Amino acid sequence: MRVALIHDWLVTMGGAERVLEELARMYPDAPIYAGVIRPEGLSSYLRQRTLIPSLVQAWPRATRWYNRYLPLLAYAVEQWDLSSYDLVISSSAAIAKGVVTPAETFHLSYVHTPMRYAWDMYHSYRQQEAKGVTRRVMGPVFHYMRIWDRLSADRVDQLVANSTAVARRIKKHYRRTSPVVPPPVDVEGFHVQHRPGEHYLVLSRLVRYKRFDLAIEACNRLRVPLVIAGEGPDRARLEALAGPSVKFLGRVDEPTRVALIEGAKALIFPGEEDFGIVPVEVQAAGRPVIAYGRGGVLDTVISEQTGVLFDEQTVDQVIEAILRADHLSWDAQAIRRQSERFRPEHFRQAMAELIAQGMRGSRPRADDGRA
Repeated sequence: MRVALIHDWLVTMGGAERVLEELARMYPDAPIYAGVIRPEGLSSYLRQRTLIPSLVQAWPRATRWYNRYLPLLAYAVEQWDLSSYDLVISSSAAIAKGVVTPAETFHLSYVHTPMRYAWDMYHSYRQQEAKGVTRRVMGPVFHYMRIWDRLSADRVDQLVANSTAVARRIKKHYRRTSPVVPPPVDVEGFHVQHRPGEHYLVLSRLVRYKRFDLAIEACNRLRVPLVIAGEGPDRARLEALAGPSVKFLGRVDEPTRVALIEGAKALIFPGEEDFGIVPVEVQAAGRPVIAYGRGGVLDTVISEQTGVLFDEQTVDQVIEAILRADHLSWDAQAIRRQSERFRPEHFRQAMAELIAQGMRGSRPRADDGRA
């Protein structure tokens, strides 16, 4: 059986790329197609694989400006000839699912989310982050992208969501039902710490929609230590908000990242994410998660057992959640057990079953949007 893997773009290692890496391990001979590729930003395993970029790769600053090339990337992925493959698996948050496959080829798309800046986050992105020419052209460009995105979803034989929240978005925007298969999380890379650390933790790319300003202001008022690890375009604004108890580390290497998680008192996760791998990793270390109760954390965090969920994105609600977490007795082993639901072997088994069903010409039932 000939298999091809498709990804939006490969420029850095994030949660979506970890999913792709697991798919690549499932199919060690499969080439990996991506809109643009920056090998130095990838894991050593992915760098060793056969990587095939689109025609956009040759364009100016493609690995930095890939978002600006989005409509052209949508065109470019349609130009790959995938007619020789029996199975195509796309890992998509944007354009990967738009590849063209023959009727005889089974195409399964693992959807991290429908294109957020075209659908759910379109207005907030345009008002808060887009500037200059980008803001002026967003209207017509994303009108086209929504049409393309909706039509391209119809080309896929089986859509798979990474969380219940994403399954709802797929139903809303694509009018398709989708089973839920959570992403694989390397929980074995973390060890349970029975004695909590002193610092609260933010570990993420620093972008405005993740609402880390709430975590900073809450820790300013409470005068408790907050460690922020990660880089991003919102760092300068966040640093200007930070008081003396807030420390920025920038991008950290993997051993430091693990040490920060294992040594944290709790993770503060004030944004809405499609799934959120970091909350699972923190629970793998036996530490609780303080999170906004929307999106993927509803699948991963059990309120009052493995974390505290708050209802509104306000500083007062974050403060209340921190204080509530501080007064609860946490069972580190119980928190760890929750994380083990997301081991890579569970992902591999669920995906293998869906693929086997599809290759036999059947489709799994997904009437309620769950696996």
